[in-house]
Amino acid sequence: MEIDLKKVDVIVDQYGCNRDSLISILQDIQAGYHYLPEEVIRQVARRLDLPLIQVYGVATFFKAFSLKPRGKHLVHVCLGTACHVRGAPAVLDEVKRQLGVETGDTTKDMKFTLETVNCLGACALGPIVVVDGNYQGKMRPGKVKGVFKQYRGAIEGKQA
Repeated sequence: MEIDLKKVDVIVDQYGCNRDSLISILQDIQAGYHYLPEEVIRQVARRLDLPLIQVYGVATFFKAFSLKPRGKHLVHVCLGTACHVRGAPAVLDEVKRQLGVETGDTTKDMKFTLETVNCLGACALGPIVVVDGNYQGKMRPGKVKGVFKQYRGAIEGKQA
């Protein structure tokens, strides 16, 4: 993906180059690129006149930010206690098999990024898989393929 620093400047300008808006600026940039490229972080630091280490510190502190390219769809598998005892590890194994990636990785086609979380706070629905914020509760390994078929179908439908 080509990085357009002019788009970064537009986002920074929307916040009036306000240093207190650093997190919001990074969120907006990440929404566009699905991660925070190094040259973008450098540009934000220059534009806000902040030390580069401070911008990197914010970008690496919050789990919501990623310095690695992410796929179009974010997949989270809950491994909290309730989900774990109800079979989340087997669900995670099936998600890995369906996507062909390990936890923390992105598919080669850049469509899916797989991550785990320690608790989503919806234990009654466990085990839970969340794709782009949509909760798929009471998951079983046999249901995983259908979930991704739905998303792959939506992607292929848009490309046709």
